[in-house]
Amino acid sequence: MIAALAVVLCPVFSWAQFKISGKITETNGRALSGASIRLKNKLFTAASNSAGLYEFSNLPAGNYQIVVSYLGFATQEKNIQLSGHVTADFTLSPLAFVADEVVVSATRVAKNAAFTYKNLTRADLEKVNQGQDLPYLLNQTPSVVVTSDAGAGIGYTGLRIRGSDATRINVTLNGIPLNDAESQGSFFINLPDLASSVDNIQIQRGVGTSTNGAGAFGASLNIQTTTRRDSAYAELNNTYGSYETWRNTVSAGTGLINNKFSFDARLSRIKSDGYVDRASSNLKSFFVTGAYYGKNDILRLNVFSGTEKTYQAWNGISEEMLQTNRRHNDFTYDNQTDNYQQDHYQLFYTRNITKQLVANAALHYTYGRGYYEEFKKDRTLSDYQIDPVIIGGTTISKSDLVRRLWLDNDFYGLTYSLTYTPKTNLNFTLGGAYNRYDGKHFDEVIWAQFANYNGSGSIRHRYDDNDAFKSDFNIFGRVSYQLGQLNIFADLQYRNIFYSYFGLDENADPGQQRARLEFFNPKFGLTYNLTDKSNVYASVAVGNKEPNRRDFTDSNVNTRPKHENLTDIEFGYRTQLAKLTAGINGFAMLYKDQLINTGKLNDVGGQTRQNVPNSYRIGLEFDARWQIVKNFSWTATATLSQSKIKNFTEYVYDDTIDGDLLTFDYNNTNIAYSPKIVASNEFAYSYKNAGIALISKYVGEQNLDNTSASDRVLDAFFVNDVRLTYNLSLPGIKNVGLNFLVNNIFNVRYESNGGSGAYLSNGDFGRYKYFYPQATRNFLLSLNLKF
Repeated sequence: MIAALAVVLCPVFSWAQFKISGKITETNGRALSGASIRLKNKLFTAASNSAGLYEFSNLPAGNYQIVVSYLGFATQEKNIQLSGHVTADFTLSPLAFVADEVVVSATRVAKNAAFTYKNLTRADLEKVNQGQDLPYLLNQTPSVVVTSDAGAGIGYTGLRIRGSDATRINVTLNGIPLNDAESQGSFFINLPDLASSVDNIQIQRGVGTSTNGAGAFGASLNIQTTTRRDSAYAELNNTYGSYETWRNTVSAGTGLINNKFSFDARLSRIKSDGYVDRASSNLKSFFVTGAYYGKNDILRLNVFSGTEKTYQAWNGISEEMLQTNRRHNDFTYDNQTDNYQQDHYQLFYTRNITKQLVANAALHYTYGRGYYEEFKKDRTLSDYQIDPVIIGGTTISKSDLVRRLWLDNDFYGLTYSLTYTPKTNLNFTLGGAYNRYDGKHFDEVIWAQFANYNGSGSIRHRYDDNDAFKSDFNIFGRVSYQLGQLNIFADLQYRNIFYSYFGLDENADPGQQRARLEFFNPKFGLTYNLTDKSNVYASVAVGNKEPNRRDFTDSNVNTRPKHENLTDIEFGYRTQLAKLTAGINGFAMLYKDQLINTGKLNDVGGQTRQNVPNSYRIGLEFDARWQIVKNFSWTATATLSQSKIKNFTEYVYDDTIDGDLLTFDYNNTNIAYSPKIVASNEFAYSYKNAGIALISKYVGEQNLDNTSASDRVLDAFFVNDVRLTYNLSLPGIKNVGLNFLVNNIFNVRYESNGGSGAYLSNGDFGRYKYFYPQATRNFLLSLNLKF
């Protein structure tokens, strides 16, 4: 009877729900507010409240390992066998050395901040990193759309967040700007396999908090590279996949030597033929870092570099070609390639001046140089400052030629921050940067059919040479105050930009021109903790952004476009339950003088961007992860949005009749490349050492221009991938990991990017479209060895 009763009651006990609660304090008994508490290898996370209290409820019986961390304190772990309610208090001791996290803390938001963000850990990145460019590793985060010129995620890739392209996404590496100072884009192709040296990333959508570099008009990516690892390690990663894709990465580290020093290094090579014909990539990179950890300070030096040679696939293909030869490439010249190298040097110093006061400073230098080479057919020689050639009494003024467009630049400066925490519920930050950019732009003709008498040979004729200089200074002050359940946040930034470039003066005469812009960017937010596990928040932030290089050079001083202004309103709800983490966020991004393509031409007939007075993006974002049962989880994101320009005029000029043009007026029209729906989904199941995941991405219809025309769109697409993993240990090897990824498993034919334009010739009006086809079913197989 006793045995029978036990059998009946066992399921009852196994389904019983218990809680773990406690208090987090430091050694002097003071409560630590905002400490991070998580259950190791579980979904569950929590943060201590203003009294240092935390709680996990509705937990089934079992064994749990609790990990408690707090910036500046040693992490603690406890193992708990849960068969009833348990109280687990933690007393944290100050670190014997400074934590790496303080290096980037000035440009990041805290756990309960009134802004929308997503944190990705090293483990998150390792799970998806098989050599594709960094944007592809962010594809399952909210509001993200990625694209690839070569079609397979290697080579030139694009990233949009909330419909905003890379020129509107602020990217920092350890707080140091990565965006190009002139074009304002971030080119991850210049740092191949960067993800293998990344410890964590925080993605802030919208304006976000103050950061360094160009203004964040769609989002900001705050990337922190390799941090301290206490134990020595070595790792070898090899990937082979479709289109002769290869990735080879070796990395190693010393761990902490004598509790003071650490050294880490990585060497990578990635090669791929690309899905698109001839769209090959040959990428190489290295990363080396060394650090000194004292009781109150950190000194770290990062040296890393990337080099790329990529065959161009920039033109896309026509709509007709999509049906007949999706992998077509317009370019056929053997060396139609982009060639670039970028070297980075970063020196960081962090000092705990007192227990409440932490200072950070960083010096940095980036050297970039390279060119793209292209064949041009039947070009007018005088456009290249080459005299006509006379052969047999015949004057030849046009010729086939090969040209190289060069960029040689230096970017250097200082970033700094000072953080003061007089109380656990009060925090002040003062930060900023001063950066300088020196850019040399020059173009060469290296071969022309009729440039010399015998029609052969390299002539290396330089026909364009101009320099640019840009300085960027900013300073920001930030305060966060916890008043009971309410957190109050304020952030004020001043930014000053000086830009000198070769352009046109008010009389359209060429020469060195200058521009100075000053911005004030205030941000305010409120977060209210409904419980220890959920909160609501709201914020308003102002961002201002300067025009890019082309906007300056495509205009004269009088026609120069205005800077862009954005007011970003964010509000939302977040919760962390025992098996569910979820958040919903609403946003309204209100633009003034946003720059768009209208078809208007510059003084020499080139397309320019023009300001439109009023435009906006509004939407809702959802992000959740549900641990349905022990081995099965569901992760999902969804964005519903609308992006509109209230009114603008499109210009179409006749290329044969000087001065003739057509104009079209538009009201309440869609902003190009802004899908109304973006959603992602992942079902993941694990059993012992094996795992399987179904990964899905849906992107709604996108307009190719700003006219809302229904015949100029990218069709919606729904793509599914399957990832298989298996891990085991062998003698002498900590872990052997196999990762098999099948992309686009249902062989969907789709295009994730494209463009359109209009033309007028002898009074005949027409429009054209082009597209960038993405790879059909393809695979990547990886072998990872950890020692």
